[in-house]
Amino acid sequence: MNTNFFNQIAQMNIEGSLQINIQKTDTENYIVSVLLQNEQCGDQAKNSIAPLILNGTSQDLDSGFFQNITQPIEQTSALLVNMEQYLKAEENAKRHSAMQKEKVDKEKKEQEAKEKKYQQAMSKADKLEVEKEYRKAWTAVPEVNDFPNHAEEIRKRRKELSDQFEPNLFKSQLINN
Repeated sequence: MNTNFFNQIAQMNIEGSLQINIQKTDTENYIVSVLLQNEQCGDQAKNSIAPLILNGTSQDLDSGFFQNITQPIEQTSALLVNMEQYLKAEENAKRHSAMQKEKVDKEKKEQEAKEKKYQQAMSKADKLEVEKEYRKAWTAVPEVNDFPNHAEEIRKRRKELSDQFEPNLFKSQLINN
């Protein structure tokens, strides 16, 4: 007896293990259960896939077995492979999301530290101004390049301080005239 049963299975485009259960009924019929399992798929939804059930005589099954199982089993195989790819993509997205969150948190901490440094420098300048140390206060004001988002405030503060220690020749001439 020469069959091509395994050659036909080999020609099917499937990944996983094919489980075939054959049971003879009281009559001359057989019930054949075919289930594809793919252990590579980590999604538990794979367990809800029901087996394909065929019922018929030995002649019916010999003539139509592969015609009836090939398409559904190949579709199930593709579904299981896609489920695993989806899970991997989802995990990858979660990792990237965590990395992005860490990056945002790091940038936020750096920004807070920079803002604290700016506030400390401005407080030092205010303290020196109260002590009438205008030149030292002017040098305590941070550089515009270091804090570009506070550029206008820095320029204004430096102008106010420089007016305290630089005589304005034009002001004195206006007063004398």
